[in-house]
Amino acid sequence: MKQNRIIKSKIYTVVIAIVVVVAINIISSIGYFRKDLTQDKRYTLSESFKELLQTAQNPLIIDVFLTGGTPKEFRLLRDETEQLIDEIKTVNKRVIVNYIDPLEDETNRDRNIEELTKSGLEPYVNSTMVSGKASQELVFPWAFASYDEKTVAIPLMKRSITEDIETQMLNSVQGLEYAFADGFRKILQPKSKKIAILKGNEQLEDLYVADFLKTLQPYYNLAPFTLDSIAADPNRTLGNLKRFDLIISAKPSEPFTETEKLVLDQYTMSGGKSIWLTEGMIMDKDSLYSESGSSVSVQKDLNLNDFFFKYGIRVNPDLVKDLYSAPITVAIGEGSQSQFQPVQWQYSPLSKSMGSHPITKNLELVKFDFASSIDTLKNDTQKTILLQSSERSKLEGPLTTISLNSVTSQPNPEEYNQGSQNLAVMLQGTFKSCYSQRILPFKLDGYKDVSTGNPKMLVISDGDLIKNEVSRSGPLELGFDRFTGRRFGNKEFLLNAVNFMLDDNGLIDLRSRDIAIAILDAELIEDQKTKWQFINILLPLILLLGFGLIFNYLRKRKYAAIS
Repeated sequence: MKQNRIIKSKIYTVVIAIVVVVAINIISSIGYFRKDLTQDKRYTLSESFKELLQTAQNPLIIDVFLTGGTPKEFRLLRDETEQLIDEIKTVNKRVIVNYIDPLEDETNRDRNIEELTKSGLEPYVNSTMVSGKASQELVFPWAFASYDEKTVAIPLMKRSITEDIETQMLNSVQGLEYAFADGFRKILQPKSKKIAILKGNEQLEDLYVADFLKTLQPYYNLAPFTLDSIAADPNRTLGNLKRFDLIISAKPSEPFTETEKLVLDQYTMSGGKSIWLTEGMIMDKDSLYSESGSSVSVQKDLNLNDFFFKYGIRVNPDLVKDLYSAPITVAIGEGSQSQFQPVQWQYSPLSKSMGSHPITKNLELVKFDFASSIDTLKNDTQKTILLQSSERSKLEGPLTTISLNSVTSQPNPEEYNQGSQNLAVMLQGTFKSCYSQRILPFKLDGYKDVSTGNPKMLVISDGDLIKNEVSRSGPLELGFDRFTGRRFGNKEFLLNAVNFMLDDNGLIDLRSRDIAIAILDAELIEDQKTKWQFINILLPLILLLGFGLIFNYLRKRKYAAIS
């Protein structure tokens, strides 16, 4: 009887367990959910990214090439990429992911490398030391995203010329969600906002801004806009200009007329956004590569001083020299013995990112050439300093002879004591018209004395910051120095600025997101390696042995007492 009750109890327990397991499976299939328990919500996608993903009504295919036998330095990035893609798949079931190792098949290895490189997926050469021997491995930290016959390359790695591989990996993990959101946006969202590239005041030719315009094209509609028609019908010109969401003036060299300034002023008063790349001095590298190898700096007058002054800034007629600067390539030696060598050039300041502003956060060094300083003035307009020179800077006034021969002389550090100089300033908030309480140069319908909407203006004191180099094969990548092979952050800075000014808050929020990643201290590990090996390997064995001996002793003692 007792045995029957025991059997029934066991059967009852098994039945209950089966019912519970089945119920859990049914509930989980109906109401599947995921919970992110991390403090910084690193595995939770932003709402703007989710909204973007949900616009995909057809299969969104992702090909990831960072997989397979990934070097240890890249395993964190690989794992975080896979985690992110898992989250992406939970938002939209139409996402299809393929993990491809282009180096796995030895037979097609070289062909795969060539094809990927031709497609713009430049491999990373990972150099390591193994048992005292140097070894190199190719890594493709890239992904392809395809949707409705559109394909875009997504860089998984945020490369840097100044940081070690570990820091690059951390920055890459920080920017993963931004990289995928940026790529998906190019193929999922139609272009809606329009950018005017100002012409007519001897701005840079298209050939010298080609790379940046090419970078903007997947996001925005671009069109040249000339102010020449102002003379015939300024009101109509202003109306046409207001149709654009942003205007860019890249290194104007011809002074602006009062009529042109009023149109630009009223564009800003109506909530317009603008990026001005201008300087207070006439000087560029091309003038130095002449037969004399020297040139004299001259003050540049664009008739914009009162324009900027009223808004709260002043572009000074000077040149910023900085000990923390980029090199210039010059020929050293004579005749057939001469060699081209990079030499430090104090007229090319390198600017680090400042603070946590989304435009400059995690930004590579930005290179300037013959930049002027910018003063900020007191008024109601909000001003944000985005880029500065280093503290070891000095200012040089007009009518100064600048010669390439000066690179052979060592600069005196004591002279570079004028502190950091502003090189890029963002203005936003309330603007007051440059023509307030002044006679207007023409009769204007609907003149505004104070701005409405949400105007923004970015002033950069170097027109060459947007200028790409040109080789025989055409324009080179903006920020790439073909002589030294270094890449600077000019293009990323300008693209971030455009996104910010056009209120692409989804992308900007992703750029400013912080992810806390716990990284072990390699030096501390090496110093305490023996200690932790003992704690993790020998100590458990010693404790287990001690427990066994005590248990055996107590067992013998117990049964010895019974007998």
